[in-house]
Amino acid sequence: SVPLFSTDARACPAGEFQCRNHKCLAPVYVCDGDDDCGDSSDEEKCSPPTCGPHEFRCNASECVPKPWTCDGDPDCSDGSDEWAERCGSEVVRPATPPGRRAECGAGAFRCGSGECIKLAWRCDRDPDCKDKSDEADCPLLTCRPDEFQCGDGSCIHGIKQCNKAFDCLDRSDEAGCVNATKCEGPLKFLCRNGECIDGAKVCDNVKDCKDRSDEPKKECGLNECMLNNGGCSHICVDRPIGYECQCPTGYKLLDKRTCGDIDECENPDACSQICINLKGDFKCECHPGYEMDPVSKTCKAEGKSPYLMFTNRHEIRRIDLVKRDYTQVVPTQKNAVAIDVDVAANRMFWCDRFQRKIYSAFIHEASDPSRHVTLIDSELHSPEGLALDWVQHNLYWTDSGDRSISVASADGSKRRVLIDTELSEPRAIAVDPEQGFMYWSDWGMRPKIEKAGMNGVDRQVLVSEGIEWPNGITLDVVGKRLYWVDSKLHLISSVDFNGAQRRVILSSSERLGHPYALAVFEDRVYWTDREKEAVFSANRLTGQDVTSLAEHLNDPHDIVVFHELSQPQAPDSCNLAGVSNGGCAFLCLRAPQISEHSPKYTCACPDGEELSPDTRLCVPGEPLLIHLSSLLTLTTKTPPSTTKTPPSTTQTPPSTTKTPPTTNKTLPSTTKTPPSTNKTPPSTNEASSSTTEAPASTSETPQTDEKNSMFNGKIPIVATVVLGLLCTAVYLIYRNWRRRSTKSMNFDNPVYRKTTGDAEEDEIHIGRTTEGLPVSPSHTILSLPSATSMDSSTHLYNNTDCQFCYVSFRLPPLCSPRESEASCALLAVASPSTKLAIS
Repeated sequence: SVPLFSTDARACPAGEFQCRNHKCLAPVYVCDGDDDCGDSSDEEKCSPPTCGPHEFRCNASECVPKPWTCDGDPDCSDGSDEWAERCGSEVVRPATPPGRRAECGAGAFRCGSGECIKLAWRCDRDPDCKDKSDEADCPLLTCRPDEFQCGDGSCIHGIKQCNKAFDCLDRSDEAGCVNATKCEGPLKFLCRNGECIDGAKVCDNVKDCKDRSDEPKKECGLNECMLNNGGCSHICVDRPIGYECQCPTGYKLLDKRTCGDIDECENPDACSQICINLKGDFKCECHPGYEMDPVSKTCKAEGKSPYLMFTNRHEIRRIDLVKRDYTQVVPTQKNAVAIDVDVAANRMFWCDRFQRKIYSAFIHEASDPSRHVTLIDSELHSPEGLALDWVQHNLYWTDSGDRSISVASADGSKRRVLIDTELSEPRAIAVDPEQGFMYWSDWGMRPKIEKAGMNGVDRQVLVSEGIEWPNGITLDVVGKRLYWVDSKLHLISSVDFNGAQRRVILSSSERLGHPYALAVFEDRVYWTDREKEAVFSANRLTGQDVTSLAEHLNDPHDIVVFHELSQPQAPDSCNLAGVSNGGCAFLCLRAPQISEHSPKYTCACPDGEELSPDTRLCVPGEPLLIHLSSLLTLTTKTPPSTTKTPPSTTQTPPSTTKTPPTTNKTLPSTTKTPPSTNKTPPSTNEASSSTTEAPASTSETPQTDEKNSMFNGKIPIVATVVLGLLCTAVYLIYRNWRRRSTKSMNFDNPVYRKTTGDAEEDEIHIGRTTEGLPVSPSHTILSLPSATSMDSSTHLYNNTDCQFCYVSFRLPPLCSPRESEASCALLAVASPSTKLAIS
C-alpha cells in the first residue's frame, strides 16, 4: 500500500510528488481538490477539472451534482449554482457577481465562514457555524424576577418551572426538577386556594391557609382507616385530613384503592435482553448465543471476540473490543464514508464519496488495493449510507446527490432505484432481513427517520418530531430497537421498530460534539465523533460509563460491529425449494413481513422495465406504437382471428414515422423527454415489484413466442379501450348536439376558452393534462384522424401549448398552436397498465 505522505526532507522517491514543505505524496492525491500537503502546493498549477455529464461546473471550476443547482442552497464556493442568471425566477435571490460569496436564502443565516444555517439557530446558545459567528453579538435577554429564563433566552412565568409540562422550546424549564412538585408528598399540604403549607400545620387548630381549608372541623381527628380499612385493598395510612392507600413492594396502586402486580418488564432498562414478569418480581434471560454474566447480570456474546470497523476518511481501521488491538484494514482511500460487512463471508463493502464508487474485498485481503473489487462505478453522485442484506445478498445505499435509495445484487451486476420521491438529504441506512424492512435517515428541511419494505413498499415515517440532524442510525435486531445520533441536538436516542417507546440514551453537548454514526452490540453503544475526532462507547440502556476507544483520528465517519451474532442467520427467501433467485429474471428482494399472509419476496426489474404478467420476467416499460385503425380492425374480426398477432400491430406504422404534410416537425421531435420525466414516478417503483408468495419454476421459450403471448394478452385490453373510446365519443357528440344552442363550452379550468366558430363545433379533441404521472416519450399513442378534414395518415405534434379544448386523459396537449383545429388528432394512451378516464 502507498502511504498518504512522508516527511523525509530528502528528495521524494520516483513517481511521488514533493510538497514545498518537503512532504511526499502519492500522485493520486495531486490536483484532487484537497489540500493534502498542508501548504496547498499539491493543488497549484492544476488544470480545471472536467465535470461529468450529470454535474454542474461552478464558476470557480468546481463540480457539483446537477440536482444541487437552483435548489436554494449554494453548494459552489462562489455560489454560482444559485445565481439568478442561471436559475431565473426559480430562486428568489439577487445575482451574486463573481468573486463574492453567495447570500443565503430566506429563513437562513450566513456564517462568517461562508456556510448557511437555519435562522432559528442564530443566538440559540449553541454554535453551529464553523467560526461560531451565529452566536456572536447576540443580545443579552433579562427576564423579570417572577419569570424563568429558558436556555434559548426566552422568558416564561416562574410558576411554569417544574410543572411537569414543557413550556420552553428547549425544555429547559423541566431540567433538574425532582419528581415531586412543591405540594406533593406527606410533608406538604395543598390548600384549596393553591397555597402550599407544611403538612405538620394541618389540623393544629391554627388556620394557616388563607381560605382556612387546613382546619376542617369534621375531618380533623377522624381516622377513616378504622372503617373497612378505608376501602384500601392492602395498606391504609391515615392523614390529618383524609387518608391514603398504599401497596407493598412489588405492587402498584391501580385506582387509588386497589393494588396490582408491577410489571417490571415495562421498563426497558430492567434487563439486558429478555425480561420475564413474575408475581411481585421478575427475572432476566438471554437470547440464544448469549450467556448471562454472573457479576454484571448482562448478556455477553459467545464465540469469537467482536471488533469494530470504522472509516477514517483515507483508510478503514479495526478495533478488537476484547484485546483492544488497533489495526489498519484498508489503506489509501480518498474519502471513505460508509461501510458494512458480511460476517459469514468475511467480506466488507465500502463506498468512497470522492471516487463515487462502491467497493468490496475479503477482509484478510483488504490491505492489498489490487484485491479490491469495484461493484458500482456509474450513476453515483454522492453516496452517503450503505447496508448489506446478509441473507438475500443484496446491497442498499443512499445517494444525496440524486436523492434516491437504490439496491443492487452483492456482486453489483444488477441494480435498480427503489425510492426517489420525497427525499431531501438521505444519509444513513440499515436493514432487517428477518422482518424485511429497511430504515433510513433524512436530515433535510424536514428531518425524519423512515422505514419501508426492502422491496420499496409500505413506506412510513417513524420519527419526525424533536429531530434535526439524524446523521447515523443502527438496528438492535435482537432487542428490536432503532438507535440514532442527532448531531444538532447532541442526542443518542432510540425507538422500537414501529416508532414507539422513544427514549433518550445520552444527551450532552460536552459528551456528544458532532456524532456521525453509531453501532450497538451487547449492552454497549458505539459512535464516531467528527468534532472530537474519536470513537466512544457507553451503556446503551443508561447512557452511563462513556469510554474513549480511539482518539486523534482524521474525520471518522461510519462504524459497524463485526461478530456472527450481529447478523443473525435466517432462511434465504429467494432460494427456497430449490428455485434459484426465486425464479426472478432480475432481482429478488425480501418483502416486508406485515402479517402471516405477507409474501416472502418479490421480483424487481431494472430501471425502465416492468414485470410481465407472470411477475418474474421483465419486459420493456415502453408500450408499442399502435394505429387506431389497426385496433378497429382487430375488434371487427372473429375471435379466432384476434388470437393472432396482426401484422399491422407488430410494427410501427410507416405513416407515423414520416413527416406530416401539414407540419415541419418530424417524429423525433415528439420523442424528446420533457423535464418532468427525469425522475421515476412514485408508483413506478412499487409497480415494478410484484408480490410472490411461492417460487415457481420457469422454462425458457423462444423470444417470438414470448412476444406473441404478451401481445395476445393485450388484445382484449386494447379492444376494451377502443370500445370505451367509441362510446365516449358518441356520448360527447350527443352532449355537444344538445348544447349547440348555447354556443358555449364550459370547463372547470378557466385557462381553457372556446376559440372556434360554429362550423367547427362538431369536432372533439381529447388530450391529457400534465397532472399525475409524467409521460415517457415512448408510451403508446393512439391516433384517430378527424372525420371532417383529416386524411388517412397519422399526425403527431410537439408538446406545445394548444389553444383548443382537451378532455382529460392526463397526457400533455399534443396539438400545435399553428395547426387548425380541424387537423388536430384524437390522442390517447393505450397500455396494459393504463386506465383511461374521460371527463
